[in-house]
Amino acid sequence: NKRLDEWVEEDRLDTRKIQYPRRDLASAATTGLNTPKKTLTGTTNSRPSSPGLTPDPITGPSVLAALQQKQQKNRKRKLDHTESKSPPTQEDEGRRASIGSAIGGSMGSLCDIEIPPLITQQQTVPRQTGSLATHSDDHAITRIKNMKMIELGKYRIKPWYFSPYPQEITNLDCIYICEFCLKYRKSRKCLERHLQKCPFKHPPGNEIYRKGSISFFELDGRKNKLYAQNLCLLAKLFLDHKTLYYDTDPFLFYVMTEYDARGYHIVGYFSKEKESSEDYNVACILTLPPYQRKGYGKLLIEFSYELSKFEGKTGSPEKPLSDLGLLSYRSYWKQTILEILIALKPQEGQEKPQLTINEICEQTSIKKEDVISTLTNLELINYYRGQYILTLNKDLVESHRKIMEKRKIRIDSKYLHWTPKDWAKRGKW
Repeated sequence: NKRLDEWVEEDRLDTRKIQYPRRDLASAATTGLNTPKKTLTGTTNSRPSSPGLTPDPITGPSVLAALQQKQQKNRKRKLDHTESKSPPTQEDEGRRASIGSAIGGSMGSLCDIEIPPLITQQQTVPRQTGSLATHSDDHAITRIKNMKMIELGKYRIKPWYFSPYPQEITNLDCIYICEFCLKYRKSRKCLERHLQKCPFKHPPGNEIYRKGSISFFELDGRKNKLYAQNLCLLAKLFLDHKTLYYDTDPFLFYVMTEYDARGYHIVGYFSKEKESSEDYNVACILTLPPYQRKGYGKLLIEFSYELSKFEGKTGSPEKPLSDLGLLSYRSYWKQTILEILIALKPQEGQEKPQLTINEICEQTSIKKEDVISTLTNLELINYYRGQYILTLNKDLVESHRKIMEKRKIRIDSKYLHWTPKDWAKRGKW
């Protein structure tokens, strides 16, 4: 992680504290002479000891060769598994597992959960075109941060990562960005003159949601190309796992803003493909640093799933996620699923509430793989008397209640005025 990295000059290094490795310790570490032998009493060694081998030096070529060998093994194993995999039988399709809740330490009501016979994590191929595309193996060595400071509205922000702004701009101590159209200027005087002529007080596009001071604007990457490219340049300063491309036509951008007397100030955004073959509802997502740790990240995620509900689909973010994005998504999935399970009540004439994973997906628009991985990561699924039981202990319910009390801002679907478009029928975007 190169976030907030910088070059360190020699005069800042304290060479008095350097400890050089000793020859005897280094040789002992490689030969394993100081490793204690495990002794077994009353048993004989059925396996002869392996001859002493000197390990390969940890160099760039050796690491690359090991990685390539591992990838080849994984591909072969995957091909063998695909060839040997038989179609699911009717018995497999009908397998269901009961999931219950024990709140307050006692086993409570059970809900019927459908567990698929085999869950495999699909290996996604990174898209090589788009505004912000995922890194491929060729981009393992990424470029070093090239900006010292940006000024956006009333905030001065230190960038985290490299972004391909023009070189004559990056040599300055600070660049000035218009918070309404996101054009960059060399000096504050240039920005002041620009603001006198800038026609925008909000992002270009359609305002599709407004509640209180929070608004969302939908932008077409083809119609608002210049704004979309400037938005991607700004976002790249705080995202390291993406590569910037200037083809924004296949994308829609949803910009969240906060309103005051001066206008609509950008808080964050997410982009999504107009047509996604793998049901991605988010391609790239970012909350700007001045607005982080205020609940806006979860609001962006919640809004993306609200759009998926209007489309009648389940969605998932494009992988790989950044470190902060992964934390935000896991937290959102956990809170959303627990909210449904805790509120679940048995229907009339039923001893236990009935619920399937497909019904959770329909209510939340979260993809089935993400629902199952969340339940697994929370360690809620237990095997009990021949069936799967979901146990919600008192501490988990109490911590969830406290978290939801702090989560003040939520998306209200009544304030969303939006009609999904079928981009496949619209031909070229």
